[in-house]
Amino acid sequence: MSRKIFCTRIVLLDWDGTLLNSYASDVRAYLAMFRALEIDWDIADLERVYCPDWYQVYRAAQIPRTSWQRANRLWRRAYSKERPLLLAGARAVIRTLGRQFTLGIVTSGSCDRVRKQLRELQLRDYFATCVYSEDTSRRKPHPAPLALALKRLRAGAEDAIYVGDTPEDIKMARGAGMRAIGVLGPFPTSKLIRRARPDLLLRSVRELPRHLKS
Repeated sequence: MSRKIFCTRIVLLDWDGTLLNSYASDVRAYLAMFRALEIDWDIADLERVYCPDWYQVYRAAQIPRTSWQRANRLWRRAYSKERPLLLAGARAVIRTLGRQFTLGIVTSGSCDRVRKQLRELQLRDYFATCVYSEDTSRRKPHPAPLALALKRLRAGAEDAIYVGDTPEDIKMARGAGMRAIGVLGPFPTSKLIRRARPDLLLRSVRELPRHLKS
């Protein structure tokens, strides 16, 4: 059987769940925040509504908008104690792709958190651009974050491919006119990614290099 190959010169990647194995850390931070706000939610409640846009989770948990900033602070305080590691094989994938393609990160994660993780994991120099949640007024699945990455790289949608682990990632790529590769990651949203119909769905990010050609 022939293997699906994508020709591209730019590979844009999601961060959490695609390269970083951060779901357990994310959950612990959410549960700590819920306890501090006296919200009776557990892991099952969180998984039922999980979304890369955490304000969607806040709405589902009926956190008043006036408490969102406090919720943010509580989550960040709890997450600051976490040190999530890369998914198996992710570092080798980044090194391999970095020799052939221009790489970028497009994430819903906050600038201070993701930039710190990239620095601590010694990965920042591999990426020509990083787009964080604060960089655009619209978030996934809106295509604005990808459009910004392409603008910074002076490239068109036809020059790039996006890799992510959630339906929102695939929808964002579609909205930006880009090809999309899905990866089955640790976050519960990966269970829904097939419905978003990515151009290719991988069981692991380790499979990515064999499907790309410069």
